[in-house]
Amino acid sequence: MSQVTSALVKDLRERTGLGMMECKRALVEAGADIDKAIEELRKSSGMKAAKKAGRTAADGLVSVKVDGGFGVVVEINSETDFVARDEGFQGFVQTVVDAAFDSKQTDMATLMKGELESLREALVQKIGENISPRRVSSIDATLVGGYVHSNNRIAVIVGLSGGDEALAKDVAMHVAAVNPAVVSSDQMSPEVVAAEKEIYAAQARESGKPEEIIEKMIAGRVSKFLKESSLVDQPFVKDPDTTVGKLVKAAGAEVVSFVRYEVGEGIEVDEVDFAAEVAAQVKDAS
Repeated sequence: MSQVTSALVKDLRERTGLGMMECKRALVEAGADIDKAIEELRKSSGMKAAKKAGRTAADGLVSVKVDGGFGVVVEINSETDFVARDEGFQGFVQTVVDAAFDSKQTDMATLMKGELESLREALVQKIGENISPRRVSSIDATLVGGYVHSNNRIAVIVGLSGGDEALAKDVAMHVAAVNPAVVSSDQMSPEVVAAEKEIYAAQARESGKPEEIIEKMIAGRVSKFLKESSLVDQPFVKDPDTTVGKLVKAAGAEVVSFVRYEVGEGIEVDEVDFAAEVAAQVKDAS
């Protein structure tokens, strides 16, 4: 009998969306023949989930849970915004964020083992779409604030060294609206700064100005870029006359860190030929 390797199990999971143990069992029974395992899984109750798992899940919801000095944020993806509005899906998201908060687990694969994975599979069976728990992050600080935009597509948690809940929520709201890259400019990746310098240098040299002037132009543009990208240097959305840094400092606090999730960011969505998709579904049903 051919050996069932972890790579083979991973491949089957990616192609079916089913649980690790179910995939491993199917491969063992199929003698490590992945096509045969898929064929057998198609005959099982998990087939609906397996058929849908290859589709991109780039919609969904984000959610946060904070209490005092600890907070978590999660993103759970679905294929469509219709499912994102489903009460069952919303309940599942809440269950996941509660579990992440209670366990302080920030590895999604580990978090989803056991009961949560069973709940996910059952939900996929029920609604007929792929459900993909994508990521989870946490912050542990003196004070943690959270904010979820009204459409549940942008969520933020912010850690402060002091201040109060209202301040933390205001800063989180600002992060949701403005999307800074870092807390302060010294945290910006050197690679990002170098890439920006290269762009500004090419633009400046087109001006034909002397090299010493060009160097000053580059320095000025880099400085502007860093201020615009750094949370503490940005004008506060509720009061543009002050920066977020000054706002927080006036309350005797500092921003320690933040995490901002936006549904689907970074996920490449394949262009779908709707007519071809319908034809494929009709063929599968026949």
